[in-house]
Amino acid sequence: MTQQPPKGDRIAKVLSRAGVASRREAERMIEAGRISVNGEVIERAALNVTDQDRISVDGKPINAPEPPRLWLYHKPIGLVTTNSDEKGRATIYDDLPEELPRVMSVGRLDINSEGLLLLTNDGGIKRQLELPSTGWLRKYRVRVNGRPQDPSLEPLRKGITDDGERFQPMNVVIDRQQGANAWLTVGLREGKNREIRRAMEAVGLKVNRLIRVSYGPFQLGQLKPGAVEEIRRRVMRDQLGLDSKDDSGLAKPRPKVVRKRRK
Repeated sequence: MTQQPPKGDRIAKVLSRAGVASRREAERMIEAGRISVNGEVIERAALNVTDQDRISVDGKPINAPEPPRLWLYHKPIGLVTTNSDEKGRATIYDDLPEELPRVMSVGRLDINSEGLLLLTNDGGIKRQLELPSTGWLRKYRVRVNGRPQDPSLEPLRKGITDDGERFQPMNVVIDRQQGANAWLTVGLREGKNREIRRAMEAVGLKVNRLIRVSYGPFQLGQLKPGAVEEIRRRVMRDQLGLDSKDDSGLAKPRPKVVRKRRK
């Protein structure tokens, strides 16, 4: 007789969907004895729960899970993509509008990079978009100091190794020379730490500005620095292959753009 799979979803997934924490953070909270189900503290994350179960964090009931949502954010220079910074530097979460729910970034942009950063309230979507197997092309406008010629960029197009780490082939196009600098368009399908900067240094070029302009089908467009724009649920469903047919809440002529009030 075939054993039926347990009903419901893993507790860490439910906590993530409710905006409590990422799945990994939720597992640590469980290990710390902060999560209870139906009045009993749980000790393991390998537990499925349903809508009928009462889940509490530090003795307080969690909110009902929100539907998956996704936002475009124009990250400015000077912000780190973390919840908190040990050096006391400002983070993207200091800049985001107060009315936004708890969100997680899809990948990162370093402190000196700017442009498109995707934000989501759903840990599953975050992982899906970050997986190398997703293979979405990420495009950047890159300004480098120097006068690059096509032959000097060929190693980047073939894939290079820097400090023992292999970088996948990049799409690199020279757009224009502007004085002592040149503007390039760079496309890649992975997101290793400081990949473009390190790759350019490997061929003798120093990056002095880096702007991400797209992530797969999602475009930065005319979004201003610091602005956030929610993606319509129908677009999410089509692009991410979601099963939900609920398009409510975002089927409006223009997505709302919000900006944080500067202090």
